[in-house]
Amino acid sequence: MHIEMRHLRTIKAIHDSGGLARAADQLNITQSALSHQIKHLEEQTGVELFVRRSKPMKLTAAGIRLLRAAEKILPEMAALEEQFKGILSGKTGRLHIAIECHACFEWLFPVLEQFRKAWPEVDVDIRAGLAFDALPALQREEVDLVISSDPDKLPGVEFVPLFDYSPVFVASSAHPLAQKDFIEAEDFAAETLITYPVDRNRLDIFTELLTPAGVEPAALRPVELTAVILLLVASNRGVTVLPDWVVREVKYSSDYVTRPITEKGLTKRLYAAVRTDDATRPYFAHFIRLARTEPVKLQRQ
Repeated sequence: MHIEMRHLRTIKAIHDSGGLARAADQLNITQSALSHQIKHLEEQTGVELFVRRSKPMKLTAAGIRLLRAAEKILPEMAALEEQFKGILSGKTGRLHIAIECHACFEWLFPVLEQFRKAWPEVDVDIRAGLAFDALPALQREEVDLVISSDPDKLPGVEFVPLFDYSPVFVASSAHPLAQKDFIEAEDFAAETLITYPVDRNRLDIFTELLTPAGVEPAALRPVELTAVILLLVASNRGVTVLPDWVVREVKYSSDYVTRPITEKGLTKRLYAAVRTDDATRPYFAHFIRLARTEPVKLQRQ
């Protein structure tokens, strides 16, 4: 049995209009062509679908079953067509984000709030579980955008620059290092360093300073939440290094001191990694514009 969409439209049109002539007008075909469709449809199903010589035309039990299928399938197909139109026009789609930056939630949520209002039909999700296997997931199309500070040459992937940031040393105002104007690698040798619970090759303080200098902190204390990290630092339980957009508030608190890393300071760049084919989609471009401007506002506060 081979039933086409036109067959479903035919049986619904005849049922709704009650006759061949009105159904033919509704379908914009001749009555003769409609009669041939009915004959072909009954040949395909192997059963009679209409009670002959009834006015208005009535469906048989088999015809009613096919009508119920048409009433279910046709709206679903119409909705699917609208979704495809939205995809072609760039209004709908998917933006699943993976993050290689634990502290990025601080600026990402305000960005997504603005994005949601501008693109309500785009399916947005944050895939935190893929955070540290994110780029392979991007290539497998399991996610659509990766926030990363480590650009790499990957086939079919484009790293779009977002903004520069500075990793900043944070300690209790009562800590001895609070007397220094800037912090060097050797200063960490006697310290408990509080970090996010990620591999050290994802932490700027290791990749940019400690590992090249061959310095190991006295102890490492992994902590999941930024607020808890700052609470421990204020209690003089250790020191930390956080991006400048995170420490905008503690700069003005008497409980903390913030200092640059090295005399010249450290600067890193954050990127949005996207598949090359997606980079020009309108909603991708808008997200990237927001991600370039909103975090800078936090840095300036």
